[in-house]
Formats: sequence, structure tokens, C-alpha cells
Amino acid sequence: MDAKPDECIFKIRRNLSDAGCDASLIEHFIELMQDQKCKEQYRLLSQHRASLLEKLHQDQYKIDCLDHMIYTMRKEDKKLNGGF
Repeated sequence: MDAKPDECIFKIRRNLSDAGCDASLIEHFIELMQDQKCKEQYRLLSQHRASLLEKLHQDQYKIDCLDHMIYTMRKEDKKLNGGF
């Protein structure tokens, strides 16, 4: 088993951390890398990506709800205040 240089592992940890991965996911990813289990690494990254995307969609829905409320309030204000 080829060990990756410390600098490479540091960069991988940093990238995964920046991508929102928690410590356990990062450690699991490093273990898979050391065991040369690339397919499992891809699966792990894909699962995390899907999780982030789901959260993004949930947050987008919340933003859409607020935008609709703001639109409705402004429309109502224009009726009451003569077009402002």
C-alpha cells in the first residue's frame, strides 16, 4: 500500500472540509484512499454531493416562499398607496 505524502493528505482533508464534509466522512475517505478503494470513494463523494444538493433545493424553496410574500405585500401596498 502506497502512503500518500502528508502534503497531499493535507490538501485532500482541506478540500473535503471546505466542501462541508465532517471529520468522520473525511477519515473514512482517507481510509478508502489508503486501501485503494476508488469506487467507494466516488460513492461517498456522490452521497455527500446529493445531500448538499437536497439542502440547496430546500433552501431555494424557502427563498421562493419569501419572494412570493414580498411580491404579494408590494402588490397590496401599491393598491393601498396609489401606485407606490
